[in-house]
This record gives sequence, structure tokens and C-alpha cells, in this order.
Amino acid sequence: MAVHQLTRAEARQIAITAQLLDHARPPDLTAVIQRLTLLQYDQTAAVAPNADLILWSRLGPAYAPEDLAAALAGQSLIELNMMIRPAEDIALFRADMADWPGRGEVSEWEAALEDWVAANDECRRHILARLYDENPLTARAFPDLTIVPWRSSGWNNDRNVIRLLDQMAARGEVAVVGRRGRDRLWDLAERVYPDDPPVPPDEANRIRDERRLHALGIARARATAVPGEPNHVGEAGEPATIEGVRGKWRVDPAYLGRDFEGRTALLSPLDRLVYDRKRMTEIFEYDYQLEMYKPAAKRRWGYWALPILLSDQLVGKVDATTDRAAGVLRVDAIHEDVPFDRAAVHAELDDLAGWLGLDLLIK
Repeated sequence: MAVHQLTRAEARQIAITAQLLDHARPPDLTAVIQRLTLLQYDQTAAVAPNADLILWSRLGPAYAPEDLAAALAGQSLIELNMMIRPAEDIALFRADMADWPGRGEVSEWEAALEDWVAANDECRRHILARLYDENPLTARAFPDLTIVPWRSSGWNNDRNVIRLLDQMAARGEVAVVGRRGRDRLWDLAERVYPDDPPVPPDEANRIRDERRLHALGIARARATAVPGEPNHVGEAGEPATIEGVRGKWRVDPAYLGRDFEGRTALLSPLDRLVYDRKRMTEIFEYDYQLEMYKPAAKRRWGYWALPILLSDQLVGKVDATTDRAAGVLRVDAIHEDVPFDRAAVHAELDDLAGWLGLDLLIK
């Protein structure tokens, strides 16, 4: 098979088109979810919740958060491992659930995980019995009957019931059915997931790779393992190289040779266009880090700075915060990586403030 030779500009345009961030906006929420395959759930709402901000970036003012809430309530979308996915895609993960904690020879960490769940089987059975009788419930509803506590580097120490629920979800026993405030609501998976037969493991991995590449447009066949959704796509698509970038890439041929018309967009820091920071740096030559965990004095761009997409380039960041008490979207800074006309960015900020029901205050 011939290797497609792409310029950086061509690679950027493919990635932007695949992520529905070019000039042609998608028609509705369903079209966005089917293309992106997932929305990452994140509770940070410095501007807006991540899933809502990603959908607004694609749909604009036509998107209402109630649409996403209704799709989740109706279970056409389902949350799995902090990712919101089309319900029919759960069949692609059922083989992994059946093979928990891992397929084939398990690692030392996977074996320890299996031992930890087995040691706390009394608590696990209690959770299942309570959910059978009283669904749905939050983790707070279950007494901590674990025998062996969960140990980590500190963040999750003694969050025993929550960690056990996460492993029970990975096993396909329980599922998230909604939220009560910031807490997940749990139910038996058999009452949440569609009754579709599991897709065999090899076929499921191939389909997931293909769908991920279609969502990304261009990606590496192999990438460093990360929690949650991988950044690699295996042998999906066709081979490609990118001028000025080392290594081998895979491209979805559906995007090759297309005319490109860009637009201005403000992105969530967790947007899939920038989520793989290595790919972002290589293709877009863009410097960005999420700085919410840094001390304020050490931040360059802001707590939850929004990357600015202008046509086919990432050109800067917006340090913005939603202040509901004051009724404003406060913009403390617009950082320019390269000079650009701010009129389009101001127009996008006006749209964002209007969508949030706030006035725009640019300092």
C-alpha cells in the first residue's frame, strides 16, 4: 500500500475536519457523538462542564445541555469509565469486561487488583444486593464493608467503596445510570446496558481502532498508554508520513483530498483535538499545558485556559472564568502565540457568553 505524504497543514486540516471543527457545523447532538465516539466527563466547570463545552464548540448556540441530559436519561448515551458513549458501543467493551482484569497472562498489577476485589467480596455482594432492591444509589449509600483497604499514592486512599464500584463496572456488574449532584448514580449493568451480544475481542479492538481513527483523522499506530481512551489506532486506515515530523502515522482515507474551510473555535482543554499533547505539538506546533493543578503564581495562561483554533492553526489561549454570582463571563487575558485578528475571537466569546446566559467582561 502506498504511503500518503502529507504536509503539516494537510495533517492539521484532516484532524480538524475529523473533529467537526471546520466550517461545516454538524446538524445535531447525535451526529457529534457518532463522529467523536465519546465525550469525556469532567466535573471542572470553570467555564462550562467539559462535555457541554465540547458540544458547544461543534454545535454553537443550537446546543442545549438539556439535550445531553435527556440522551443520558433515555440511555441512548451511556457513561462508561468517565466517558459518555453511544449505547450501542457498549458491546465493543463487553469482551474486556468478561476478561477482567486482563486477557491472557495478567500483569502483577492486574493480579493484585483481582486479589483486592476477591478479598472484599462481602462488600461487593452487599452492593449488588442493595442495587437489586433499591436502585439507583450513590456510593454514599453503601457502608464500607471492605476487609482490605485500597492503597494508592494518596489521592484515592480509603475511598474503598468508590474504587470497588469502579472495578465492578470494569467487570460489567454495575453501571453509571446518572448523577446526583457530583456523585455518580449506580445500578445493575443488566438494567442499563443494551442486550446486545458482546463483540469478540479481536473484532472489537479493530472496530474501536477504526472508529477512533475516523474521529481523529490522523494518529499514530502506536502511542504511549494513557488512562481511558487510547491515543493509538493500530492498523486502522492507511499509512502516512507528515513533512517535518518523525515517525509513521495512520490516516483515514475518507478525509484525503477534501477542500478545507476553517473557522474560529474556543476549545476545552480536554478537547480531543488537543488531548494528545504529543500529537498536538507535532502537528500544530502548539505549546499548551492544563495549569489547574499549578500554583496560581506559576501559571502562564490560566487555570482552565481555552485553546484558540483559528482556521487550521492553534494560535493562542483565552483565560476565562464563569462568574455566575456576578452574571459575567470574565476574560482575564487573551494570550497570542502568534499575532492574529482578535475580532473573530471576541465574536466567539460573545457567542459563548450568550450561550451561558452571561454578559461578557474582557479585562
